[in-house]
Amino acid sequence: MSLASHLFFYLSKILWWFAAPSNLLTAMLALGALMLFTRWAGGGRRLVIAAALGLAVCGVSPLGIWLARPLENRFALPAEGMPAPTGILVLGGSMDQVTSAARGQPTIGAAPGRMTEAVALARRFPAARLVFTGGSAALLGEDPADEAGAADALFRRLGVDPARITLERESRNTFENAVLTKAIVQPKPGETWLLVTSAWHMPRSIGIFRRAGWEVVAYPTDYETRGRPYELWRPILPVSRGLDLVDRMAREWVGLLAYRVGGRTDALLPGP
Repeated sequence: MSLASHLFFYLSKILWWFAAPSNLLTAMLALGALMLFTRWAGGGRRLVIAAALGLAVCGVSPLGIWLARPLENRFALPAEGMPAPTGILVLGGSMDQVTSAARGQPTIGAAPGRMTEAVALARRFPAARLVFTGGSAALLGEDPADEAGAADALFRRLGVDPARITLERESRNTFENAVLTKAIVQPKPGETWLLVTSAWHMPRSIGIFRRAGWEVVAYPTDYETRGRPYELWRPILPVSRGLDLVDRMAREWVGLLAYRVGGRTDALLPGP
C-alpha cells in the first residue's frame, strides 16, 4: 500500500484512542479530580461534573441506539429468493487471531454473525466462492498471526471445502479490504458478490467498495438495534454496553466523515 495509506492507518488508530467518547470522558474525569487539589479546584469540579454527566448519558441513555439505527436501516437484507451469487465476501473484524494462535482453536472475538452467516450462505450456495479479507490491525505489528488464518481454520472446522476458500491476509482496514481483495479476486462484469459485514458498518463498506470500482450486494449481519419504538427511549443496561455501543457507533460516524473527506467513499452516507 502507499505511504498515504500507512499514514491514514496509524493516524486513525492513534487519534481515535484519544477521541473515543469513553476514553475522552474518563480522561476529563481524572484530570478534574487532580485539579481538585490545586488552585484550579473550581474548574476541576466543573470538569468532574461534566465528565460524570457525559459518562451517564453515554452509558445509560439510548444514545448508542440513536447513532446505530440510521446506519443499520440503510441497507436491507437481499430477498430470500435471490439468485445464487458468484461469491461471498466476508470482511474481517470478527476473529481474535491472537487468542486463536495461542490456544490452537479458532476464536470469534466480535461480530459473530459475519462468520455464521458466511458459512450458512456457503451451504446455501454451494457453487459460490467464499472470500475472507483481513490481516492484522495491530498498531505496532506485535501480532504475528493474521485474522484470515483464524477464519480459514474456522471455516474448515465448520465443513467448508478448502478449495472454495480464498484468503486476503494483508489488509488492516476496510479501504485495504476493498483494494487488496479486488486485486486478488479480479471480479468480472456481470458477477454478483455478496458483501457480509455488520449492519452498522455496511454504509461505509459499500461506499468504499464502490469507490474501488467493485459493485457488491449488501448482506448485513450483527444488528445492534431491534427496530422497535421502545428502544429509542428505554435506558441501556449494563452501563458497559451503553458505553461500548456509543464508542463503536461514534467511531463509525467519524469514519464515514473521514473517509468521505479523504475521497475513499462515494458519499457521506452511502445508500442503496
